[in-house]
Amino acid sequence: MPKPLMDTYSPPNLNFERGEGAYLIEQSGETYLDFISGIAVNAIGHNHPEAVAALKEQADKLWHTSNMFRVPGQLELAGKYCRDSFADRVFFTNSGVEAIEASIKTARHYHFSKGRPDKYRIITFTGAFHGRSYGAINAGGNPKYLEGFGPKMEGFDQVEFGDHDALRASITEETAAILIEPVQGEGGVRALPSSCLRGLREICNAHELLLIYDEVQCGAGRTGRIWAHDWAEEARPDIMAVAKGVGGGFPMGACLATDEASAHMVIGTHGSTFGGNPLAMAVGNVVYDKLTAPGFMDQVVNISDTLRRSLADLRDVYTGKIEEIRGRGLLIGLKLKDGFGNRTLVNKVRDNHLLVGVAGDNVVRLAPPLIINEGHAREAVTALDRALDALQPEQV
Repeated sequence: MPKPLMDTYSPPNLNFERGEGAYLIEQSGETYLDFISGIAVNAIGHNHPEAVAALKEQADKLWHTSNMFRVPGQLELAGKYCRDSFADRVFFTNSGVEAIEASIKTARHYHFSKGRPDKYRIITFTGAFHGRSYGAINAGGNPKYLEGFGPKMEGFDQVEFGDHDALRASITEETAAILIEPVQGEGGVRALPSSCLRGLREICNAHELLLIYDEVQCGAGRTGRIWAHDWAEEARPDIMAVAKGVGGGFPMGACLATDEASAHMVIGTHGSTFGGNPLAMAVGNVVYDKLTAPGFMDQVVNISDTLRRSLADLRDVYTGKIEEIRGRGLLIGLKLKDGFGNRTLVNKVRDNHLLVGVAGDNVVRLAPPLIINEGHAREAVTALDRALDALQPEQV
């Protein structure tokens, strides 16, 4: 039988037909606790009644006009983003990688418009993941993702994650910006200390660089603050890319920027046919209202603390298998010790009806819906306990 799909994914033999809150239900009727939530996407859980109602209501009225015409929902949601962030302006996209591309273009055009077209280079870091477009894989610099796609793109200087001396040495007269994830996702769920974020802000100020945050995965309340960098005072960016959780499962993203950084992004400099369409804006407004409701972020912090304490206890039991617990909020990484495979553990966890993911550096990634409770946390830890107990060293 011919296979019509490209072989770019290798999903398990499961066919989920519906979701409810923190659970996915397979065609067989079996239920799985979803602790990866579409890779940190389903922030308010599956089948949220208010998000569903907003989508249905909008679908009955208008799906698409393009950005040739005003979309009232864009003005409403952009106003909320600017109200609750550093930003003055927003450009809506369909995805995180498009938000990254818009961020890179905004940073380069800023210097171009100031008479410095030579300032175009962007500093990035090992372990980074900024998406799968050609520009984004070059920004990320992962050799595995670059292989087979032609010569490396000019304009990105990658330095070792956490190497402050290398960072300073990489800055030249051609450097335009620094691009970084406050919490790396794909690279191993590594959280950048607040002191480092403040240090990056100081470096950018000293060298007239723009600071770009990639909060595609770690934003939208995932760390217990609406934006991950909010944990660090005096570390505000000039530009930020967001996506994933902001749509709660509906494809959408955004590039946020200050007036200064985006002043020269005028008619003709950038565009999107589908970005900010009425359907996305209807859902995006509901999701954001839920994330910013009084007490919601406090609950994210509380449940993440509870889950982390339980995972720390699990680490104490399996000291020969778990090296450390990483991340921030409900973006959590279990780094396994050498000899134990993260993909093997993910499969064993799934056998116990818990869904988790992998990340770089031999890490198992947990990114559950932000609406989980203590019962969900206990259920997840029990499944992890059983899977870890059955985990054996990999055959070399």
